Amino acid sequence: MSEQTGPATSEPATPENEQSPHEPTVAESTPTGKDGQDAAPAEGVSLADVLVAIEELWPESLAEDWDAVGLVAGRPSQPVRRILFCVDPVLEVIEEAVTWEADLIVAHHPLLLRGVTSVAANTPKGRAVHRLIESGVALVSVHTNGDSAVGGVSDVLADALGLDGIGPLTKAANGLPEEGIGRVGDLPEITSLGALAERLFAILPAVAGGVRVSGDRDGLVRRVAVCGGAGDSLFDAVRAAEADVYITADLRHHPASEARASSLDGRPYLVDVSHFASEWLWLPAAANALDNVLTDQGHSLDIRVSTINTDPWDFILTPGEE
Repeated sequence: MSEQTGPATSEPATPENEQSPHEPTVAESTPTGKDGQDAAPAEGVSLADVLVAIEELWPESLAEDWDAVGLVAGRPSQPVRRILFCVDPVLEVIEEAVTWEADLIVAHHPLLLRGVTSVAANTPKGRAVHRLIESGVALVSVHTNGDSAVGGVSDVLADALGLDGIGPLTKAANGLPEEGIGRVGDLPEITSLGALAERLFAILPAVAGGVRVSGDRDGLVRRVAVCGGAGDSLFDAVRAAEADVYITADLRHHPASEARASSLDGRPYLVDVSHFASEWLWLPAAANALDNVLTDQGHSLDIRVSTINTDPWDFILTPGEE
């Protein structure tokens, strides 16, 4: 059963906003066989079974070459009864999972994207790894494979804006024609850039950075390109798609400035949103999708979305409008 809890769109989420959890079920530790191999779980679905369902939805073959996706911590044989979805597997989220007695965290962002030589507990990542293992909580990363797959991060963002005729900005090398990074589609009717930005602001979780816009507030737009997460590497694809506006996160000064300078008519307009917020929208959809696959396979698990806002910014100062 999937629970769609999470950060509110009107105010930052706090642990106090969390819904009451189900009655806790204490996960038993997984015994080890005589030959040192993992024994089969005593009850519930195994982590290995959940990994099969995750692969069905978000194949690892769709991940970018530089990415690190899949199982990060956990024994494939351990039982799984509760799954927590999150954007960032930071220590605060791990503590939320431990308190709720989750057996598995499905995180969008990898915990260990770059190579490490130590996971000593005197570093943030080391403390996270130790807490996961000591608490018996497994961790799986669904990153660019979750971006590229049908129903992925950018698909959810495009659907939330009501886009029609959605297709990928860049097609996946190892996927279906409709899979790839980013999405582009058309609004049902022409609207102003300001109205589109306001609609986007209303559907995203509340974060300090809000929504930043580059372009004529009254400019008319219909064709919209989106990329959840950092997307300033896709400007060529956005221009090739003849998008009126491009919505993404983490737009840096120089790529944004060059995009404006190279435009003949001000397009594509740019809308810069929070990295966390743009990807959080996917979590409830992803939780429901995994719940549906596991239910079809005869399994019943508690699946919920983290209530913790892991956007790194706390407040922002801006000049007031007249």
